[in-house]
Amino acid sequence: MGRGTTTTNSLFFSSLLLLLSSLLFQNGVVYAQEKIASSEEEALGLFQERETLEIIIGGGSTPSPSPSPAPTPPDYTPCPPPPKPLSRLDKARKVLLNFTNYIVDPKGFTSNWCTQTINTCDFKGIRCAPYPHSNELAVAGLDLNQAGIYGRNNKPLSLSGILDRIPELTFFHVNSNNFSSSVPKEIISYGFFFELDLSNNKLCGQFPMETLKNKNLVFLDLRFNNLAGPIPWQLFEMDLDVIFINNNKFNQFLPQNFGNTPARYLTFANNQLCGPIPRSIGKAANTLTEVLFLGNRFDGCLPYEIGNLKKAVVFDVSMNQLTGPIPYSFGCLRQIQFLNLAKNKFYGAVPENVCKLPGLINNGNLTLSNNYFTEVGPECRKLIKSKVLDLTNNCVPGLLNQRPQKECWEFLHSVKPCPNEKYLLSYAPCAGWKETENTEEVAAATEPVTYNALKPHRLRL
Repeated sequence: MGRGTTTTNSLFFSSLLLLLSSLLFQNGVVYAQEKIASSEEEALGLFQERETLEIIIGGGSTPSPSPSPAPTPPDYTPCPPPPKPLSRLDKARKVLLNFTNYIVDPKGFTSNWCTQTINTCDFKGIRCAPYPHSNELAVAGLDLNQAGIYGRNNKPLSLSGILDRIPELTFFHVNSNNFSSSVPKEIISYGFFFELDLSNNKLCGQFPMETLKNKNLVFLDLRFNNLAGPIPWQLFEMDLDVIFINNNKFNQFLPQNFGNTPARYLTFANNQLCGPIPRSIGKAANTLTEVLFLGNRFDGCLPYEIGNLKKAVVFDVSMNQLTGPIPYSFGCLRQIQFLNLAKNKFYGAVPENVCKLPGLINNGNLTLSNNYFTEVGPECRKLIKSKVLDLTNNCVPGLLNQRPQKECWEFLHSVKPCPNEKYLLSYAPCAGWKETENTEEVAAATEPVTYNALKPHRLRL
């Protein structure tokens, strides 16, 4: 019996080995290593075969755990698009709204500079226009004239924060406020900046050189501030049409290149300038229309080159320390309507050719009071009679309201003659003009532009 059992077992194992060999051969297993699946279906077939083998061998009936599912990729959230750049108008709006946080506005000039005003161009004093070479609307101008604005909490009111933040500006007018800081350098790069009015504020220090580096500027108004020091020569090399720097504390001589300026309207009045009027003034013959030198400390004799100013309508050197005779060349000032030499130390005869100038005869004004003139001819007496010529407080015998004789004698015996005085009394650059003929028609005198600059209020040219 034991032998039969052994034989039976041998047959069982032999059959089992044959079955295993057959299975292995059928599934391509010829080596003693596990086959690597090349696809999901192949991997599934191998798994089923292994399960069959385990059942046949008796390794258990529990199936192998299924492979873990592939991780689900996280949801992809794309980055939001970058914010749209602010327009020129929106940038300016932020600047204007921010400016109101630092000011006290006693007249309510900026009362509608607020978020409730939807359109920035509706802000009071703001002028909008399409920016050149584009259709984009921009803040082109700012007018805070006579607003009386000052800094909050008694802090200085700065131009930085507003003038330096709107590069599209063509004009910036802030007459009669309380700005006291320096002019920001950013204006140098403004491509369309034509007018700067900082008059009647509290600017101090020397001449703001930043204003001379923007080559587009044509209107510069710095009057009624506390600026001091010399006037820079660069001012007269700029292509300015208007230069108003009166009522400051500028001192020293006028630069010798003064005549290079193309400006039509010039006011240097009420400063502390000294020395002679530069002879180069004659170079401004084709442009200079009105010039005010009054209220300074100019001295010396008037240069004959002034007679070249063929377009001059106003020439005022009153209230200085000038001396000498009136140059004969003044008879060439064919357009002159207002000629004021009062309150100086001029002497000699009043030239008859000056009293024949058509612009003076036709309701003009010739003021020679408070000098030491000693002689007038018949043409000048006509102007005295018509109240065009004022010769009060001089030394002319026979005229009313003259200086005491002793005062006249003392002055005339101590005065020093001008260099080349004979030349001053005889030369005229318009030698071809016949002074005996006076048929030229000249429009009646109108109110000069520059005299308005002697008041601190805004100007309307």
